[in-house]
Amino acid sequence: MIYQLRLTLRGTKPPIWRRLLVPGDTRLSRLHRILQWTMGWDDSHLHAFTLGDTKLGSETRLTLEQVLPAEKGWLRYEYDFGDGWEHDILVEKLFAPQEGIRYPRCLAGEGACPPEDIGGVWGYEEFLEALQDPKHERHEEFMEWAGEFDPKVFNVDAVNAALLKLR
Repeated sequence: MIYQLRLTLRGTKPPIWRRLLVPGDTRLSRLHRILQWTMGWDDSHLHAFTLGDTKLGSETRLTLEQVLPAEKGWLRYEYDFGDGWEHDILVEKLFAPQEGIRYPRCLAGEGACPPEDIGGVWGYEEFLEALQDPKHERHEEFMEWAGEFDPKVFNVDAVNAALLKLR
């Protein structure tokens, strides 16, 4: 089965999210790489999957269909324990693979991925405020560090081109 997933970065306003199509037999270790490419993270920090109150180990053995066997199931994905980026993964739909479609695939999304090491949701909020306010004490520092960062930009074609390289 193909899983239509909605990945939402918790605590961001407006919400940063992605909609993905992923085969159900995808191992969690591979799902981690898919999520990294889809969000725009650079995989330089630790991560964990949590189902309910249980942290999942055995990422190389567990598959998406084993962990989330039905629609409306959800899983938490945390990336960078220092910054604490928490993502909710919701199973929106399950369906048979379609001929001629390559998976994984990103269908849609909104919002740019926050920069690495920005300090989590709270650091990201300060970062955005500083970029917009030339009088902010950290404006120049963040401008030098991030350049022309646009929090609204998300390019689904670029994500799908990157996902093709994962095969």
